[in-house]
Amino acid sequence: MSTGFVWHERYMWHDTGSAGLFVPATGHVQPDRHVESPEAKRRIRNLMEASGLIDAVTMIRPRPATRAEVLRYHTPGYIDRLEAMSCAGGGDAGMETPFAAGGYEIALLSAGGVIAAAEAVVDGAVDNAYALVRPPGHHAEADIGKGFCLLANAVLAIRHVQATRGIGRVAVVDYDVHHGNGSEHAFYEDPGVLTISIHQDNCFPPRSGALGDTGRGRGEGYNINVPLPPGSGRGAYLAVMERVVVPAVTAFRPELIVVPSGFDAGGFDPLGRMMLSSGTYREMAAILKRLAADLCGGRLLFTHEGGYSATHVPFCAHAVIEELCGAPDRIEDPYEAILAGMGGHQLYPHQDAVIRRAEELAAKLA
Repeated sequence: MSTGFVWHERYMWHDTGSAGLFVPATGHVQPDRHVESPEAKRRIRNLMEASGLIDAVTMIRPRPATRAEVLRYHTPGYIDRLEAMSCAGGGDAGMETPFAAGGYEIALLSAGGVIAAAEAVVDGAVDNAYALVRPPGHHAEADIGKGFCLLANAVLAIRHVQATRGIGRVAVVDYDVHHGNGSEHAFYEDPGVLTISIHQDNCFPPRSGALGDTGRGRGEGYNINVPLPPGSGRGAYLAVMERVVVPAVTAFRPELIVVPSGFDAGGFDPLGRMMLSSGTYREMAAILKRLAADLCGGRLLFTHEGGYSATHVPFCAHAVIEELCGAPDRIEDPYEAILAGMGGHQLYPHQDAVIRRAEELAAKLA
């Protein structure tokens, strides 16, 4: 398999400043590095270099998204505000989305990197791709940034290949621990894009990602949320993949599958309360890879989102990229056995109850 890989050092220069985890460092909150810092993502690239996996991927050079490309989703007023704040030294794009001077320009490079990866996959230059970009994008909405996301990277890439490459149906499978509200908002009335979000129930954004939010108008039924209870592990996630994602995507028959790839459902993440290991992420990637091979000529695009454990995230991402490119040699993850020895990995009845309801939504697409 030929796997494309997007990376640029400028992504690591996106400055979110200091905070107490992610809240402003004011009052009795002692300043620390903001949780959305470069380290977790830079260490992915470092581990790929150390393991040799970097030699197994095809580098895709990113370029900044144009104003016309970002206006396929975002409003002119929002883009003007971002640009003005970036020129004036920085600001906040919306709900918990700080950035420093030049942050808008780096966000354009992030969105453009995902667009370049989508072009490479659709044009057949690579079989699949992983875009290791920053800032992330899956929380950004048309007129506001949220959850560290300035521009809706995956949404912009989808709209780009639909507009320029004749792509029609696209399936989005978002397994970040937080709800993929950006894709939901963008395509809520669009039957041409199936959006599936597997997330921790009511984690972020607040009151977002309910089972009953299934689309509107012509898009009714094409949005599936799976709000898993905190503490869900391998059993719950693989049940969602096999019982919800596989039947829904198979029935939809997309021409491209896009995966907002967040590793904050990992068992050591500070912003989630889930139990996943790198092995489970590898298994989910294998399922998605098989789906893409069966349905859309292998066209599969991963775009990096959350994940804030700087030591654990690199092993999770490495496992996914190994799976995408079919690497014969796999490195050992020292955290795998630790997580496997913890309780909570089986499928529990209260988790199964949520999955059964989502399963019913998936069945309606058949």
